[in-house]
Amino acid sequence: MKRLIAILLLAGAALSAFAQEEKEKEVKKGWSFGVLPTATYSVDNGFQAGAFGDVYYYGDGNTYPDPLHKISWEFSYFTHSHRMRAYLAYDSKYLIPNMRVNASFTFVNDPLYSFWGFNGPASVQDYGLWSKRDIHTITGNDVNYYGMSRRMIRGLANVQGRITDNLNWAAGINFWNWKLGEMHDNGVKPDKNSTQKSYYDTELTLYHRYIQMGAITEDEKNGGTALELNAGLVFDTRDIEAAPNKGIWAEAYLNGNVLKHPYLKACVYFRHYIDIPIHIKAGDPVFAYRLAWQQTIAGETPFYMIQNVPLLVQRNMISEGFGSSNTIRGLRENRILAEGLAWANLELRVKLVNFKLFNQYFYIALNPFFDAGYITKQYRNNVLNEVKYDPELLSLMDNPEFAKSHVNYDAKIYDPNMSKFIYSAGAGLKIAMNQNFIISAEFAHCFYGPNMAADPWIGIGINYQF
Repeated sequence: MKRLIAILLLAGAALSAFAQEEKEKEVKKGWSFGVLPTATYSVDNGFQAGAFGDVYYYGDGNTYPDPLHKISWEFSYFTHSHRMRAYLAYDSKYLIPNMRVNASFTFVNDPLYSFWGFNGPASVQDYGLWSKRDIHTITGNDVNYYGMSRRMIRGLANVQGRITDNLNWAAGINFWNWKLGEMHDNGVKPDKNSTQKSYYDTELTLYHRYIQMGAITEDEKNGGTALELNAGLVFDTRDIEAAPNKGIWAEAYLNGNVLKHPYLKACVYFRHYIDIPIHIKAGDPVFAYRLAWQQTIAGETPFYMIQNVPLLVQRNMISEGFGSSNTIRGLRENRILAEGLAWANLELRVKLVNFKLFNQYFYIALNPFFDAGYITKQYRNNVLNEVKYDPELLSLMDNPEFAKSHVNYDAKIYDPNMSKFIYSAGAGLKIAMNQNFIISAEFAHCFYGPNMAADPWIGIGINYQF
């Protein structure tokens, strides 16, 4: 009996040592760097060239996989839209005891930004002609119907403080400066043999047409400045922030502009991560979903801020647009501009394999997903309802060559009877280093129809969507 007890004690000690060894093996200390070229592609912006990365500091490893300090950065250029952007962000839960600090600076220059109109499906121009941002030569002029330009400078600073173990108060200040206008391009050659450059006809654009009809007002058409203040509550029980295995992350707060064109938005986000106990060697699968609602409850959002999606903690460089990788995947960037939208994201996260390489810990995961959204409050539809067709585009039918190639062309500009419900589905592939630096590639298709879908939609970046 004594021998049996001794054997059990020795076995227990061995298992304890093994468990401790496994635990130590999963601990990361000191600094960790993740740097990658931004060799990505999207249907809206083309190929992206540049670099991005994260810098993590874990100290003695007691907080791993959460870092003590995290610095994110990016510098890049897009070949199709000529977009240039620079980004620098800092995030820490340990800089100030019992408080979280999140701050960032962003610069974006979009000389060929695409403006698709207001209220998503209700904006129903001739997508067979215009949807690919092609340059069309009509009556001797080069036309990019959805083209305009914008330049943004943004500075954010947000703080969270502890109320209880899992409940925090949150407050922040966000500064924005926008400069909007017609397209800024170096010009295009009429044909490959020409030595002369012609320029886009900026009067034949949707942006110019919206200004003419008053949907974009004179005092906002060139941009403006906003100073947003936000305050609310955050409930967080996640085990790991970058890719939780379990827990809830919920936020409810108010976000308002105190400068010219004041407004107040209500924002509610509920995210739930559910461990599925199948016990795959690489890790249990996780079912994750997000339910979200954002709506202007007082005032009216100016045109230069309507695409913004307020967030307390930035997970990606750009937090804007219903459409793109932030909200409803499978749509064109900022395809739905509205005063209110409710949306849901559901996805299954399955780790396929994990391994160690160059003293770093990696895993590869697959995430099939389904996204859906509904417009809860339209934007300036009272103005748009008065203009169903664009007379300038209709006049193009007087051009015999144009009329011959566009027999069914009717230049409809707005249809308020279109459905406000949009949904899409797809799948993504993730490669994670040290459970924090996550490279993401996602593919999606919108099932609404060709006037909403961006096929093929490819989103390549960092982090899970939520």
